[in-house]
Amino acid sequence: MNEGDVVLTPLPQADGRVKNRPTIALRRMPGFRDWLFCGVSTQLHQEIAGFDDRILADHADYAASGLKSPSLIRLGFLAVLPESRLLGVIGTLAPDRHRRLLDRLSAYLNSRSG
Repeated sequence: MNEGDVVLTPLPQADGRVKNRPTIALRRMPGFRDWLFCGVSTQLHQEIAGFDDRILADHADYAASGLKSPSLIRLGFLAVLPESRLLGVIGTLAPDRHRRLLDRLSAYLNSRSG
């Protein structure tokens, strides 16, 4: 697995249940080498403008993503998981989209206001 891959993995939901969801492998973490993931949702209306990222059927990397419908990459839906919990890679994002996600998350984390 590589950074920017779209991966199926069990993620805890807001209600405490665990659901298999597509996620984006953002970065491998130091130490135990777990992965930082962000969730993917088909609920486009939940978009946080300027933070989340839509991936639509007419985008150049949509087919390679392995996603089955237009989706929202939710940078506020984060989880750190060991590679052993992953169910499989289903696709990949374009490197520029992956970089944009990391830049947005970093800018938010470095901001003073949030």
